Amino acid sequence: MTSPSISGATMDRRIDTPRLSRRRLGLAAAVVAAIIVVLLVWRLLPSAHSTDVALADVESAAVARAPFDDAVPVRATVAPKVTTLVGVVSGGQVERLIVQDGAAVVAGQPLATLANPQLKLDILTREAAIASQLGQVSGEDLTLERGSRDRDTQVSGADYDLIKARRDLGIRQQLHDKGFVSDAGLKSYEEEASYQRQRVAQLHAAEGAERRIATLQASRLADTRARLSSNLAAVRDGLDALTLRAPVTGRLTNFTIQPGQALKPGDPAGQVDSEGSWKLVADVDQYFLGRVQVGQQASGSDNALHLVVTKVLPAVTDGRFRVELGFSGVPPRGLNRGQSLDARITLGAARPAIVAPIGGWLDSDGGAAAYVLDASGSHAVRRTIRIGRRNADRVEILSGVAAGERIVTSDTSGFNKAAAINIK
Repeated sequence: MTSPSISGATMDRRIDTPRLSRRRLGLAAAVVAAIIVVLLVWRLLPSAHSTDVALADVESAAVARAPFDDAVPVRATVAPKVTTLVGVVSGGQVERLIVQDGAAVVAGQPLATLANPQLKLDILTREAAIASQLGQVSGEDLTLERGSRDRDTQVSGADYDLIKARRDLGIRQQLHDKGFVSDAGLKSYEEEASYQRQRVAQLHAAEGAERRIATLQASRLADTRARLSSNLAAVRDGLDALTLRAPVTGRLTNFTIQPGQALKPGDPAGQVDSEGSWKLVADVDQYFLGRVQVGQQASGSDNALHLVVTKVLPAVTDGRFRVELGFSGVPPRGLNRGQSLDARITLGAARPAIVAPIGGWLDSDGGAAAYVLDASGSHAVRRTIRIGRRNADRVEILSGVAAGERIVTSDTSGFNKAAAINIK
């Protein structure tokens, strides 16, 4: 017996899906619309800590990873390596100009003469007084010499008298021995010889003491003569000081005095610049004050000039300090005083870094923060950053901004350090 076949149709059952009512569809549409409105309001209305900025007032640039050239460009001025002032030693009125400004001069060359009648009279009076003192010293020298001669004459006379007395005594002694001279006659010659011997001894003893005194006195007179001669030379130099002379060899500049002009002692009359020996003087932003050091290398004129920092003057004036650059080797020809040259002072080796362009944004927050733009470019958030080295074009970003992000590079001081800005 076979079972009856079962049809698949009996196993199918229709399931009915409930349809959304019009009320529910309207409610869902209202929720979606509310969400969209909230988003639009959030995007269009500034937050409590944001501000609106006009698009025309904002400049931006991308932060990139690129080689950082650690150098500072400067505009340097050619100056003489050595400058020596022409000073006025004795005041007076300019009488005559011998050379003109800009002339090449040698050391000691007369430049101008001054007139000072009162100084001339004083010098002549002092010169006469010193000459009189020198005459007195010469008289004392003559007295010493005369005393020495007289003493030598006395000693020589005493020596001769002693020789004569001894000779006479010897003759009388021989006659006495033969019985021709009595004892009394011989005794007088013995006494004469003894007297002359004592006299010679006393004169020789006094001669030594007198010579020592005379030598000391002669030494003092020599010192006095030398001092008076030096004073006389100084007095005459005072008269010669009325002639202005070149202190060194070089090029005379700033020699602008005129005939008839009155000059006081110590007034500068001009200067002599070293000819053919130059240096460069440049003013550098105070930011680099701690980084520019003596001995650092520099270059100029498309690396055609090789320079070195020779002096750093740390005094800051108007936000800048001054440095002096020397030439490594012989300076190029054709340089003139006051000529301007472009140079670059190398502060360190170039190496890859995350860099951003220099702009007003650095001055606004001192490099402590930057406004970073989002992908749309219409919204920027203030972000704390840390900067490192800086050159004329770029600044090194150490943290806070990644390569590829864009920041506001214009002046942000007007944003009042808002947490965010909306660019419209």
